[in-house]
Amino acid sequence: MTILGVVAIAAGLALASDDARPNIVVVYADDMGYTDLGCYGGDLARTPNIDRMAREGVRLTRYYSASPICSPSRCGLLTGQFPARWRITSYLQTRAGNRACGQADFLDPAAPTLPRALRAAGYATAHVGKWHLGGGRDVQDAPKFAAYGYDAGFGTYESPEPHPDITATDWIWSAKDPVQRWDRSRWMVDKTLDFLKQHPDKPCFVNLRLDDVHTPWVPGAEDQELDHEGKTHAKASTPERLHGVLVELDRQMGRLLDALRGGRPTLVLFLSDNGPLPTFERRRSGGLRGSKMSLYEGGVRLPFIAWGPGIVPAGVANTATVLSAVDMLPTLCSLAGAPLPSGYRPDGQDMLPALRGERLRRSTPLLWEYGRNPKSFAYPQGEDRSPNVAILEGDWKLLVRDDGSGPELYDLSTDPEERYNRAEAHPDLARRLSDAALEWRRAMP
Repeated sequence: MTILGVVAIAAGLALASDDARPNIVVVYADDMGYTDLGCYGGDLARTPNIDRMAREGVRLTRYYSASPICSPSRCGLLTGQFPARWRITSYLQTRAGNRACGQADFLDPAAPTLPRALRAAGYATAHVGKWHLGGGRDVQDAPKFAAYGYDAGFGTYESPEPHPDITATDWIWSAKDPVQRWDRSRWMVDKTLDFLKQHPDKPCFVNLRLDDVHTPWVPGAEDQELDHEGKTHAKASTPERLHGVLVELDRQMGRLLDALRGGRPTLVLFLSDNGPLPTFERRRSGGLRGSKMSLYEGGVRLPFIAWGPGIVPAGVANTATVLSAVDMLPTLCSLAGAPLPSGYRPDGQDMLPALRGERLRRSTPLLWEYGRNPKSFAYPQGEDRSPNVAILEGDWKLLVRDDGSGPELYDLSTDPEERYNRAEAHPDLARRLSDAALEWRRAMP
């Protein structure tokens, strides 16, 4: 590729030749904590391949998921909009469970999606791995992957098209699966590489959505057992078993990156859907308060690495820019030269310069909600349970209950662990942010 071609890609321009446009692979780890990886200070396992990815690319320290739980976080990434707009506020489950949460049974296929926008611009598109935006359990009428803009789909159990290699039974995993629990990351990387090889003459977009490091942690056959009914169960979730899963995930990321070197320029993003559970006394969240199912930092602040020789610079640690999952649709469309969907109402913004290592300041705040009632939503215990609405504006983060009570205001520049509530010290700021967050919440379906 010429220098002009690389510059044009970095500027997000539409190029006449497909050969000049990069592949895009978004790797989505599951329940990975802020410091599960060595390059973020983690000590649970050595992760040399992902650490090398960070050294060869751009690592951000203020990336935020759209939700502290799986389905809405995936909705935010796919649509570039806050997931409550599409009535997805918890993990998608049975129809009765979804009704109790006041949410849809699946993502509306009318929603704008990143793969559809990229396919319209000439990309081949594939989903590989965990979907969890409809399908599974008793939801049998969820739209197929093609309805969201995918040319190919290789789903897990919680999807409209579960692949038989990893769903031999009517559940998420079992010992009868041809591909065993500890071998799934390898299988998903293989499917991704196969898809790229099948489309050598056009750019590709792949959502590679791993099962790991979600529990159960089953790094090998000795880490599972059968009960008296012959059903497979994982043994206890210990740091040692998490270590084994992290080591294997890192090994497969090394395989992926090695296979991509020297071919079509490829941008690889590595990120997580939500915070960890268990946290092992915040060891997995770098001391941040909160966990999965919490709007405190430990539930929504996650690792984010951008890698792509010739596309992004090497050796950049961006500690200033606030990036969100809802930025991914406009940002990656900009990179690919793909027009935004007609009539699109973004909640994120084009943050492509941040992937090039620049420090940006957001022009709009980030907003979250999690937990519309006390019975149908799961919550962490003790001080990790947060109020159910939050807003982030610059370094100020406010959390509040949806009835307006209990505002908590934190200055993340000096207090990222959210220890010191500054609402009483800054009443005007707390009131303004609280009003903005609650007005937004009331506007959601």
